[in-house]
Amino acid sequence: MTLAQNPRLNKDLYFLVALPRSGNTLFTSIINQNPDIVCTPNSITLEIMKDLFLLKQTDVFQNYPDHKSLDNVLDSVYDNYYKDWPQKVIIDRGPVMTPGNYALMQKHFKRHFKCIVILRDLMDVLASYMKWYKNNPDAFVNRYGCKNDDEKLGMVMNADGAVAKDLEAIKNSFNFPDICHFVKYDDLVAQPEKEMRKIYEFMNLPYYDHKFEDLKQIEVNGIAYDDKIVGKNMHKIRTVVRKESNPYIDQIPERIRAKYGHIRF
Repeated sequence: MTLAQNPRLNKDLYFLVALPRSGNTLFTSIINQNPDIVCTPNSITLEIMKDLFLLKQTDVFQNYPDHKSLDNVLDSVYDNYYKDWPQKVIIDRGPVMTPGNYALMQKHFKRHFKCIVILRDLMDVLASYMKWYKNNPDAFVNRYGCKNDDEKLGMVMNADGAVAKDLEAIKNSFNFPDICHFVKYDDLVAQPEKEMRKIYEFMNLPYYDHKFEDLKQIEVNGIAYDDKIVGKNMHKIRTVVRKESNPYIDQIPERIRAKYGHIRF
């Protein structure tokens, strides 16, 4: 049964897997021009699933282990979360392809789904982080006493952070080429219409005539990012799709480059 055939929720659901600062927000601004499709900002749906699942480890649950009732809640997370969204197609942004998340989805989502995976070399991602935090003093990496770029990028790469989780999801996604469509960031900014047409073909949807200039900042269902939380301009995009060189790539500390420079797509 496809999601569109599900009587509880007449919508199709896809996922977006990508590193932060690798074109997520750019892609979202483009695809959301189509009134029938919405790509979400950073989604909490997987966190909801995991938090509910972890209740099974609590003393209260184990004292009265009603798996069926809790599983009913887990099974309905996506249906309930998106039931009031007006769009027909939802693209949920999150690391759904980590082994743990994928197993959780197999158990509780119980429906076939597809993922769009955006690929960008890690050094380019870290250079983008550097450019951002050097131009925005309130960036989260500037708030915790890190003394230099080595320490700041080390914080970005911490094992519990978004970059590590998304790297794990991307790595595992290569094991599932039948459900994942891979888009290189450099190709997206160089030939946006060509890459968008491939994405529509992957989703088996008719192509929408997108524009690639005068792009809007992200607002979904009347809600925009509040970047006071992570730092100003974290999710601000250029209004025109184009490739720009970033001089900060040459300033990435040698330790960081030696440890992570091999991660290329």
